[in-house]
Amino acid sequence: MATGDSVGDCELEHQHGKARVRVARVWHEGSSHVMVEWSVSVSLRSKTLAAYTEGDNSAIVATDTIKNTVYVLAKRCSETTSMEEFGTQLAELFLNTYSQVTGVRVNLTQRPWERVSLDNTPHEHGFKLGSENRTAQVLATKDGNHKVTAGISDLSLLKTTKSGFEGFVRDKNTLLPETRERMMASSIRSVWSYSKTPLDYNETHAKVKNILLSTFFGPSRGGVYSPSVQNTLYLMAKEVLLRVPEIESVYLNMPNIHFLPVNMPSIGIQFKDDVYLPTDEPHGSIEATLQRKNLPTSKL
Repeated sequence: MATGDSVGDCELEHQHGKARVRVARVWHEGSSHVMVEWSVSVSLRSKTLAAYTEGDNSAIVATDTIKNTVYVLAKRCSETTSMEEFGTQLAELFLNTYSQVTGVRVNLTQRPWERVSLDNTPHEHGFKLGSENRTAQVLATKDGNHKVTAGISDLSLLKTTKSGFEGFVRDKNTLLPETRERMMASSIRSVWSYSKTPLDYNETHAKVKNILLSTFFGPSRGGVYSPSVQNTLYLMAKEVLLRVPEIESVYLNMPNIHFLPVNMPSIGIQFKDDVYLPTDEPHGSIEATLQRKNLPTSKL
């Protein structure tokens, strides 16, 4: 999103903003409360060349002002607001307020506060911290173009069976045995891009997450066999595009986190798909993007 200005025989690309502005917002819906916690980073593309070349700060929106604007908008949002909607409103606020600002990028991360249930009853104002984070990015320009992407990170999934890896390249450096029975674990990061605004960002995010989970695991009874992380990744992305028409592309990063069989026959320990050594490094690295064909070229 950087902008380039000619400086002599050089070109200067520049932007500025405020990173990791933490804000929590509580909405009171009768006796029940809705609570979110966001980390918001804002970058402004603006006509501030003189600040770099001449030390003239007259066109700069101070980063402290950028931070304060996040809180001002949070206060104005009197009804429950999704992270994507908040990022879009924030970008538009900067574009409409400052004539020198020509483009805005807003990155947001939502901490996974989840409502507590006691005796199968949702608590009105009690929350606990979950695991995966929700993410979003909004790009917007003065001419009205905007792009919204959303995602999820640190989504840790594991299944104890229904996974294998066979038929791969074997050469003098290959030690890995082929198998049709192994654990499959990953800490997933996914980013999807919207071609149009969904009716409800929160509901769409929940739907995408459910699609990723159900495709990874398969039915609760019996599951589904995975011949490779690559195949499971592709099927997860394909299912999202099939079931959510507002999404135009899906990126998935799925490290293959290894659980190594513990096998010590010399002391009477025979591995029978029961005892493993959990590891986190090194791990397999698998990532891909699946997108619909003939997408229009982005102006951002």
